[in-house]
Amino acid sequence: MLSGLPLYPDTSHTVKMLAIIEQWDERSGCQADKTEKYLLLIVVKLGMDAAVFYLCCRKISTSFFNMCSLSMVLADLVMAVCMSALWFLGAEKSSVCYFLAHISATFAALPLPMMCFGLLDYCTEDTCLGIKRVICKFLRNVVLTLLVWMLAVLYSFASTNAELMLLVYKTGVKASVCEVQESMLVTYFVLGLFIIILFTMLPFCSSIPRWVTEVDRLSELREDQENHRSDLFTSTPSTETKSIKDNYLEDTIKPRPPLWFSLTLGFSTFWMPYLTMSVVCLAFGFGVPAYINVNLLLLECTNSLLMGLVFWVKSKSFGPYSRVPENVCLWHVYWHLSKGTWQQHLPTAVFNPSKEKRLSLFYV
Repeated sequence: MLSGLPLYPDTSHTVKMLAIIEQWDERSGCQADKTEKYLLLIVVKLGMDAAVFYLCCRKISTSFFNMCSLSMVLADLVMAVCMSALWFLGAEKSSVCYFLAHISATFAALPLPMMCFGLLDYCTEDTCLGIKRVICKFLRNVVLTLLVWMLAVLYSFASTNAELMLLVYKTGVKASVCEVQESMLVTYFVLGLFIIILFTMLPFCSSIPRWVTEVDRLSELREDQENHRSDLFTSTPSTETKSIKDNYLEDTIKPRPPLWFSLTLGFSTFWMPYLTMSVVCLAFGFGVPAYINVNLLLLECTNSLLMGLVFWVKSKSFGPYSRVPENVCLWHVYWHLSKGTWQQHLPTAVFNPSKEKRLSLFYV
């Protein structure tokens, strides 16, 4: 349904592709309308993005990337509605071509400004610029997100060729086609990230299973700690605290990974399946237009990468408590995996004997 064309010199970050809108054979009289297949692709993408948004973006106001994720789901919904209207009303093929060409160019222009603004958002999180009221931060993210989409739409109108063209095969089959864009930035990003992670893992292959097992143990202890805090006022704290601390005294993972590799392991554990699937598609030459491969999986993967980089840099000053939003990657757990200092950050609960029926929580 899609075929690649040579790279155009004036759009080095995109590849022009041909989207087949309609195909027919004059000798046999067979005619096939491809509009419903594009509609199906867009609906599937909408469902996937909605699921990723539900699982990964709990607090919209916490970061610029979360706001971008919401905007992308809304954009997918608008795309699905518009494409459904074109298919249901039997619109002219030129209208379908115009729509596909512009949405592909718009989505192709989104990744770079989103990455830049997202990185800036995380870099200023622990500074005086980042400590703001929630409403101010929410409004700032809304404005920046609208700005990114506005620039992407302007780019699509300035660079898109939305003319319907006729393609004649040697077999005599004819097709109405139009140009759509594939984002090369996404291709380079996914391929480069996959190769870097793969080569980074090779020197530590023998130790990775032990470290992953240790991460699972630390994650369980973290959950026990949170449950202990919530149940502290309804149970005997000294007994529970002793039980939890006994588990933390187990420290058999030596040597421990360096911090940079520990965070890389945390990123790859969650995102390597997505990167592998994307690289397999690239290896088999599956052409995917930008309005499909610029999705929430890509956005959340980029979000995790940038957040991990910022956490790594800031953890030298702030330790594991750098002000970064919640993420699918457990950065704090992997920090403790590298430092081996989890027991030093445990809360110890004791009763304050000077006050009746009152519990004071001290942190050691």
